[in-house]
Amino acid sequence: MAYFSIFTPMNSKIIANGILRAILIVVGVLLTLFLLYKISTILVYIALASVISLIGRRLVIFFNVKLKFPNILAVIVTMGFFVGILAFLISLLVPLLVEQSHNLSRIDVAEAQLQLSQLVRDIDLYFSDKGLHLLDKVQEISLSELFKFGSLSTLFTSVVGFIGSFSIGLLATLFISFFMLKDGAILDNMIFTLVPNEQENKARKSWDAIKDLLSRYFTGLATQVTILFILYVILLSVFGVKNALIIALLCALLNLIPYVGPLVELVLILTLTMTSNLGLDFQTQILPTTVYVFIGFVIIQLIDAFVSQPTIYSKSVKSHPLEIFLAILIGGTLFGVIGMVVAVPSYTAIRVILKEFLADNKIVKSLTKSL
Repeated sequence: MAYFSIFTPMNSKIIANGILRAILIVVGVLLTLFLLYKISTILVYIALASVISLIGRRLVIFFNVKLKFPNILAVIVTMGFFVGILAFLISLLVPLLVEQSHNLSRIDVAEAQLQLSQLVRDIDLYFSDKGLHLLDKVQEISLSELFKFGSLSTLFTSVVGFIGSFSIGLLATLFISFFMLKDGAILDNMIFTLVPNEQENKARKSWDAIKDLLSRYFTGLATQVTILFILYVILLSVFGVKNALIIALLCALLNLIPYVGPLVELVLILTLTMTSNLGLDFQTQILPTTVYVFIGFVIIQLIDAFVSQPTIYSKSVKSHPLEIFLAILIGGTLFGVIGMVVAVPSYTAIRVILKEFLADNKIVKSLTKSL
């Protein structure tokens, strides 16, 4: 029986070509990932502009269809709306930053430490009288560490650098958003250049559905943040908490982080409520006010959990609350806080794509029956 080696010249050449091709593919993937890493800032600008365009898309359609605006005018008015919102936010932030900078320049660290230490002792004494030793392990608060900013030149350089980076990012995002709204096909063309021709029709149908659902979703989130902002302003203003507008804004934005955000909000609101009343009697003034703010916060969160969020998820992404919970849980486990934020849009896009390309699969049918 003749013996034939598999390593004939022809087979050796095929194997060598296969190895070479595999190496080239790996090198190509690594170079692509490296390139994406180097331009990650630009990708963030594009992602933010895409979100703005998805939210603004509904406004542009409204101006086009209902008010009969020309497309360019509808886009200009829509971008003006976003710029107006940004200007409003800056008008809240800048005076607060100026005030806090002025306060920091005049602060008596020793006096502030005495006040905060007294607050800690009041809390400890109050709960100790009730038999609850919650603060036995609380150490004395040293504020001196909070004010070690380094040299003035370093601080100034950092501030200037941040302002410069923020300005460039803002202008780039607004510029990209404008053209995404004006020429809606730009983003489509960028995506479909990567799709094989035979799959392009399905990809376009999927993309149209994704844009519609995500546009509804981001518009719903903007509405949710606005409602929370108004409710928090009312709550904090009623109890005389200083800088109610900016605190309410920060808390409303933190609510965009599922599950973790409300916990951070609670700590922020309660801390600022207590520190804004330093010098008052703890048992008769500070504690009751803090308790009332806590109750108001819980009521607002219940309104958000049982009214706002179900409306957004059911009418925008058309997903069951359990699906949303699991998607957020998985996103948070894999990618942390960022994963939790992008979990719902990502899950929505995946469902739409699966429905279009794997419509006959039993599992896909079960997951996408509401779409």
